[in-house]
Amino acid sequence: MMDAVFYDGVSARRRAVTLEVTASSLDIHEGGEWIASWPVAEVRQKDAPDGVLRLTRENGPDLARLDVTDPTDQAAVRLHCHRLGNRDRRERTARIVFWSAAASISIVLCVLFLIPLLAEKLTPFIPVSYEQRIGKGVDNQLRVVFRGKVCEAPEGAAALRTLTNRLSKARGLETPLDVAVLDSGIPNAIALPGGRIYIFKALLEKSESIDEVAGVLAHEIGHVVNRDGLRKLIQSSGTSYLFGLLFGDVTGGGAIVFASRYLIDSAYSREAEAAADDFAGKTMVSLGRPAHPMALLLKRIEANEDDKEEEKEGNERGIPAFLLTHPITDQRLKALEKQVPSQIGEPLLTQGEWRALKQICKTS
Repeated sequence: MMDAVFYDGVSARRRAVTLEVTASSLDIHEGGEWIASWPVAEVRQKDAPDGVLRLTRENGPDLARLDVTDPTDQAAVRLHCHRLGNRDRRERTARIVFWSAAASISIVLCVLFLIPLLAEKLTPFIPVSYEQRIGKGVDNQLRVVFRGKVCEAPEGAAALRTLTNRLSKARGLETPLDVAVLDSGIPNAIALPGGRIYIFKALLEKSESIDEVAGVLAHEIGHVVNRDGLRKLIQSSGTSYLFGLLFGDVTGGGAIVFASRYLIDSAYSREAEAAADDFAGKTMVSLGRPAHPMALLLKRIEANEDDKEEEKEGNERGIPAFLLTHPITDQRLKALEKQVPSQIGEPLLTQGEWRALKQICKTS
């Protein structure tokens, strides 16, 4: 016989009892009188303070329990009650696995379907002034990532303004644009939320005509007009916040940094790229200039992907940076090459302006 404390689950009374453990049951006696028997297969262990073996009966009253404190008595109980806690632990583990999987699947479904839908619906209602403030935050992240300075040679900056104004007026745009050249060896161009557009120096250097640069700039203006950067930032912010909840960043503190870098490093959807291409093509054609020179520039960058110096500065996979953010497909190239004006217009910049733009990053 062994001593224990028994709570019957009906009242809060503490009852001093003795236990008799057999191969089939755990018999409970109080004052020499039998009061209950628990089959050993139904005896389970519950959490308890150190030194206490707390037992309950499966399918018994929820609050009924036995507390055994003597180490020898505890060993005797464990010897006969082989299923102490095993099923409980399995059930707990199964529940944890199930709900963790359910939470993960829910987050993935939100990322794939709900967040893109919300981003699409919310974007038109966000004021441009607020979008511009968001764009400044992304701009700061971009400068950290690329560690480049803005090129400001006066004659080159004037030529860039002339080109930007001609492209804007061709479509009657009222959207404020802030276009600059970033001193970076990566061939790229990017439009940030709020109208900030960067053409990278390496892309400018690879350009062989003003129409090539104008096509790229018109493409980025298309992203600004369509507010693709803001839409993408909302989507990536929501995604990073949800993954933060899943992996422990419950405040979402890293969301905006992650989202900004995501915006810089990843591609727009095919639909967004096609719409920006269409905008660029119509803009160029309205000025009497062909759209296909932009396609020629993209092909030339693609042909140079084995350039070791650019590969080291751009990315380890050897894919040119511009192709990472503007993935090229045969359909896009063919669509650009088809957009040819019926009548050729004047060059968008004079030869002197074009030379000044190409040298915008020279300090002397």
